[in-house]
Amino acid sequence: MSSELAAWLRRQREDRGWTRTELARQLIRAARARGDTSMPGAENISHNIYRWERGAVAPAERYKLLYCGAFGIPFSQFGPGHGQGPPPGMVDTGPGVPAAFAYRETPAPQRGASAIRREVLMAAHEGSEHAEGVEQRGIGEATLEQFRADTASLAVAYLTGETFGLFTEMRRVRNRITEALGRRQWPRDAAELYLLAGCLSALMAAAAVNLGYPQEAAELTRAGWAYATVIDHRPLMARLRLCAAYAAYWSGHPEAAADLARSGLSFLADGQGAAQLHLFGGLAAARRGDVAGARQAIAAARDARDRAHHDELLEIGGEFGFSRATQAYYAGFVLAEAARGKEPRGKERSDEAAAELDAAVGLYAAGPGPGEQHSRRCRMLAHTDLAIARLRAGALDAAIAALEPVLALPPGERTAVQGRRLSVTRAELAQPAYRGSARARALDEQLAAFAPAELGRLPGQDLSR
Repeated sequence: MSSELAAWLRRQREDRGWTRTELARQLIRAARARGDTSMPGAENISHNIYRWERGAVAPAERYKLLYCGAFGIPFSQFGPGHGQGPPPGMVDTGPGVPAAFAYRETPAPQRGASAIRREVLMAAHEGSEHAEGVEQRGIGEATLEQFRADTASLAVAYLTGETFGLFTEMRRVRNRITEALGRRQWPRDAAELYLLAGCLSALMAAAAVNLGYPQEAAELTRAGWAYATVIDHRPLMARLRLCAAYAAYWSGHPEAAADLARSGLSFLADGQGAAQLHLFGGLAAARRGDVAGARQAIAAARDARDRAHHDELLEIGGEFGFSRATQAYYAGFVLAEAARGKEPRGKERSDEAAAELDAAVGLYAAGPGPGEQHSRRCRMLAHTDLAIARLRAGALDAAIAALEPVLALPPGERTAVQGRRLSVTRAELAQPAYRGSARARALDEQLAAFAPAELGRLPGQDLSR
């Protein structure tokens, strides 16, 4: 293809003030006016226009005819050197000052109408050329929609799926998103990509803790925090603080977990996410024996949930929701932690914890409420902590019954967190009340074989005290 034709095509477009995208639309309209409905989309045609104007290839006869229709010229005037004077609708660039001059080196400023006209024309063309690059979208709507769907699907699948398999898929989708962020994006597209990257970081952090790697989970939350900060997304910031608290607690640092949970509440005060943050703060209070603080956290969580709130994370759903059953489980867990070694009222508090955990198990068995989804991990933890409460009350048979669904979990759904709670169960079975019991010994042997060897070990926290 001749460079003259390429320059002519570009000049014709720019003289009309059209971007490549607008010219693509004009070509599509011209095709429809001729009864041609087989044209590709504007994005594909824009790419072809770019190649034609660079001289890489020449437009086919079909497109030459459509050019004439879009420009409003007869076919005899298509191309350089045809016709006398500019076709109708074209702008005269002035005698001796071709538009192509604007794409050579900028001359020294000169005076006179012709020089002024040339400078203005060059400025207009430079702005058009820059805008042409700016308007090029770095990601297609179909790809962006796929990223949204993938993130939502993973958030839901994480509630019931195998942790490691889902972790690898989360990583794959996150890497595709970060690769897209490395390209120039429209601001609104970049904001959504940062949101999705932050959500996936939160999901991966939760999975990493359950795989037995809380320190790596903390690193993932810090990466997600960077994405959330860029777009100032407060619900996502609150969620990432919750993930960091989760990692800190299972690393053996309940006070740090409480500080992170309080920090999260500064970004989100109402709704399900705030309820979860209050309960994590209550766990630290329970661990240090602050029963009043633990009760206050449970009450604050209920109040927060009752206050209406809606955000994009709740729209994604899955792991980003917080069902009433899971809230009851966390409340029971907090009460159980607060009851340890608190005689003479310890038994009363243990009974209260057992009642809350029993209610959670019942809510799980009844199925999700409207707009809810249940977490199998939390459901199995509710069964485990109910078994611990039953053992502390001397009810071995009830504890064995509570643990039946836990011990039936396939290996891929067993987690390091579940393993740590079962270590507490084993510590209860080692108490004098169960020594010499064949049923207690058989249950202990089953629990000892529960955690898959490939899972990491949660360090530092002696939960058996």
